[in-house]
Amino acid sequence: MALARWLCLILALLSGLAVSGFPRNPSRLLRKRSLPEGAVDGIEVYSTKVNCKVTSRFAHNVVTTRAVNHANTAKEVSFDVELPKTAFITNFTLTIDGVTYPGNVKEKEVAKKQYEKAVSQGKTAGLVKASGRKLEKFTVSVNVAAGSKVTFELTYEELLKRHKGKYEMYLKVQPKQLVKHFEVIDIFEPQGISTLDAEASFITNDLLGSALTKSFSGKKGHVSFKPSLDQQRSCPTCTDSLLKGDFIITYDVNRESPANVQIVNGYFVHFFAPQGLPVVPKSVVFVIDVSGSMYGRKMEQTKDALLKILEDVKQDDYLNFILFSGDVTTWKDSLVPATPENIQEARKFVMDIHDRGMTNINDALLRGISMLNKAREEHTVPERSTSIIIMLTDGDANVGESRPEKIQENVRNAIGGKFPLYNLGFGNNLNYNFLENMALENHGLARRIYEDSDASLQLQGFYEEVANPLLTGVEAEYPQNAILDLTQNSYQHFYDGSEIVVAGRLADEDMNSFKAAVKGHGAINDLTFTEEVDMKEMEKALQEQDYIFGDYIERLWAYLTIEQLLEKRKNAWGEEKENLTAQALELSLKYHFVTPLTSMVVTKPEDNENQTAIANKPGEGRHRWWGPQLGSSYQGPKTPYYYVDGDPHFIIQIPEKDDAICFNIDEDPGTVLRLIQDPVTGLTVNGQIIGEKRGSSDSQNRRTYFGKLGIASAQMDFRIEVTPENIILWNGDSLSTFSWLDTVMVTQDGLSVMINRKKSMVVSFGDGVAFVVVLHQVWKKEPAHHDFLGFYVVDSRGMSAQTHGLLGQFFHPFDFQVSDVHPGSDPTKPDATMVVKNHQLTVTRGSQKDYRKDISVGRNVACWFVHNNGQGLIDGIHRDYIVPSLF
Repeated sequence: MALARWLCLILALLSGLAVSGFPRNPSRLLRKRSLPEGAVDGIEVYSTKVNCKVTSRFAHNVVTTRAVNHANTAKEVSFDVELPKTAFITNFTLTIDGVTYPGNVKEKEVAKKQYEKAVSQGKTAGLVKASGRKLEKFTVSVNVAAGSKVTFELTYEELLKRHKGKYEMYLKVQPKQLVKHFEVIDIFEPQGISTLDAEASFITNDLLGSALTKSFSGKKGHVSFKPSLDQQRSCPTCTDSLLKGDFIITYDVNRESPANVQIVNGYFVHFFAPQGLPVVPKSVVFVIDVSGSMYGRKMEQTKDALLKILEDVKQDDYLNFILFSGDVTTWKDSLVPATPENIQEARKFVMDIHDRGMTNINDALLRGISMLNKAREEHTVPERSTSIIIMLTDGDANVGESRPEKIQENVRNAIGGKFPLYNLGFGNNLNYNFLENMALENHGLARRIYEDSDASLQLQGFYEEVANPLLTGVEAEYPQNAILDLTQNSYQHFYDGSEIVVAGRLADEDMNSFKAAVKGHGAINDLTFTEEVDMKEMEKALQEQDYIFGDYIERLWAYLTIEQLLEKRKNAWGEEKENLTAQALELSLKYHFVTPLTSMVVTKPEDNENQTAIANKPGEGRHRWWGPQLGSSYQGPKTPYYYVDGDPHFIIQIPEKDDAICFNIDEDPGTVLRLIQDPVTGLTVNGQIIGEKRGSSDSQNRRTYFGKLGIASAQMDFRIEVTPENIILWNGDSLSTFSWLDTVMVTQDGLSVMINRKKSMVVSFGDGVAFVVVLHQVWKKEPAHHDFLGFYVVDSRGMSAQTHGLLGQFFHPFDFQVSDVHPGSDPTKPDATMVVKNHQLTVTRGSQKDYRKDISVGRNVACWFVHNNGQGLIDGIHRDYIVPSLF
């Protein structure tokens, strides 16, 4: 009978301060004061410290940085910390001149309203945003008066997972200036530490020898990093720091038993990681995207990774390759054993892979699933083996079945819960949420592969994680009617080097013993692992551990439960989704966690106004910035541009001709028109028409405008609905609403949205796509007209050659000729003959307004007007561009 064991990981985070000065009073420059060494622009950071208390893989971390403003004027000090993406912030406090302002976790919409009130007064902002593969950034700024001290304290918690046999933490170190007190401290491991290591990419031999110390003995370990000011310098006379890079800590624990159960105050946690079991043979199908977007470096990295993976495939395994572009091809008609001969043939096949065509995800996955099902049904693979399908893609489906929800349904029905699907998303230009949701509902997971020099190692590393299944059909069992609120306790696979964690509540805290069992199918036979805990011995052992932080098992259970509820929520609909959301929100508020459903708000009274910081938890690959921005004007490319404004007037500027073409669309109010659709990038823009307050039934005389715009990116799972009243952003399932009274910027990888108060909104996708929405407001007592919107494309370089729509079709070069200019019915507007797209049209010279720079007056743009709803100029007829809804 094993005693309770506690597992502890070093978790430390090194933080930094950035300083920006307000304009100085010139008269004060005469009074120089001697500043301490390491001070930058008057701000001295005199202490950066991390206090870690980690028990049972659950880390409680407090990052504290102290600074003083030695300058004669107020300074803005920014506190930056990069923390693990899997961590939840639990507290943030500001202490200024001895007065502490605590943070409060609130429902996201409630927090946002409180924050917006402060932002409207131009106060400072805080954020959490994605900043790398494993980390996300927390930052907040505060104005510090001359001579004042400020303390920033951030608390976050995280359940650490075992990865390839190690608990591992990547910490980003970037203090930005020399720091007198700089260290990582306090490590405990009640179960017993078996290995412990710490290293950093920026540590020289001098630093390694004298500033970094690491030690462990029995249950306790310690890592300390205390570089002197001289050791921190980037050069002997420099005042900037060389401490910039990754600080990596790895460890493992003593494992006398495969299972470990701990119980504290009515909550239990059960860890399971058996060692030394034979590997279960596997059948694996690699489904590889070879579409045109995979050309060049991506394809070479993919091939390098596959060649390395083939070296690791075991002879008991079965495999096959499926390549997909516009069509689907297979290496072999069925799964083949991984004999040396077949592996050599597979290597030749991989080396001959080249990019081509479109992206048919649906048919490729169904082909691979069918192959695995057939091998199982026909008993061509061992009975005690398992099946895995691994897909790699860098884009969205754009041929065959292209609707994500339909592909998910097809794949889910075909797999039928029999084996996992792992989706690898190469780069950022894809719908990662689609890949993740499809993997999760098929017992797998998704992983983003970053377009860096080590992309092939990332691919190979993922395969290593799933290369060695030790058990299938794993289920953890507990005394009947003795537990409540159990977290996930069944898993399709247990892989070597990983760990299963299950937590729950005890229905009866007065029981004498607690028994846990784990059952699974091994490579040779079925196995059952049991662990029995004597409650009195457990209580006695816990009393000896005075450093344990509070009810840590309860918080671990809450953390794990919230995490799993949020995962289930991604593929839920209707009432089920509402229930999952309500449960996750209730626990987030109760345990003070900043999750995707909550935000933390810190409000500091200053000059009788509120200064507010808000912390939001982003989803994968997303980051968000809430707060006022300086320099709100957008400087986009001057030419070419395309826009629709006014009645609605479409303007197509042709830089090669130094001229423009225009046309109107006359349709009923309520009609939605497709302005832009790009099947490759996944960008769409639609607009809904509104009429006048007293509309005319005569289509020749009525005036119509755009009253609503919908901008969507399928790859980013991002939508914007714009009306003259407000702007609504959907970031996956997260909804944010702004009014035209705001001045705010929202950003995430490859996207930015900037609202300029009462004027315009700029939406940028990457470096090659930018739109401007102009707000037209009329006098409130205006009897005829409504407020309306104008839409301008100021950069279309990033759109694909397949882009279409009333505006999008003109992003590609086209030619026209104008001749026979002659007087028309209006003496001020001559007519002419235009030849365009093999049509001969009668056009009229006129002008339209461009309101991008002056929304009140605008500037005139001369253009040739094409009559009859643009017929002959646009592809097809205008009614071809009517769509049923805004999205």
